[in-house]
Amino acid sequence: MSAVLSNQTPVMNARASAARFVRVAVQSAGIAAIWFAADFVARTLALPVPGSVVGLVALLILLMSGGIAPRWVKAGADWLLADMLLFFIPAAVAVVQYGGLFKEDGWRLALVVVGGTLMVMVAVAFAVDRAARLERRLALRRALGARHAARA
Repeated sequence: MSAVLSNQTPVMNARASAARFVRVAVQSAGIAAIWFAADFVARTLALPVPGSVVGLVALLILLMSGGIAPRWVKAGADWLLADMLLFFIPAAVAVVQYGGLFKEDGWRLALVVVGGTLMVMVAVAFAVDRAARLERRLALRRALGARHAARA
């Protein structure tokens, strides 16, 4: 039914699906390569922060400086974020092995998890707000620049 509605043949749909799969796989591999490189650097230099944080900062710098275009990592990042719950399955299985620990100190662990989650949520909200403000300012500058260029 969707092939009829989109005026595409099944072959065209299959090609588009294959192209999307390859794009997601390549972009995810690129993100993983940045993480591996950053982890190697963090371990080699004995940095006090984990390699994942170094990789996140490196990716942010590359994105902000134009070294990597956002479209080069968007599909892979979207896929990783959409399926992030799968990455927590090993942690959930590990929790089952330590039932005694949770019976003794469960309230402390719960407090740390809830507190940490709230801190992450606040930090992400702040970062998203700042990024949205920056995007609005840049869009306004581009619009004003285009308006001035049209008048000249």
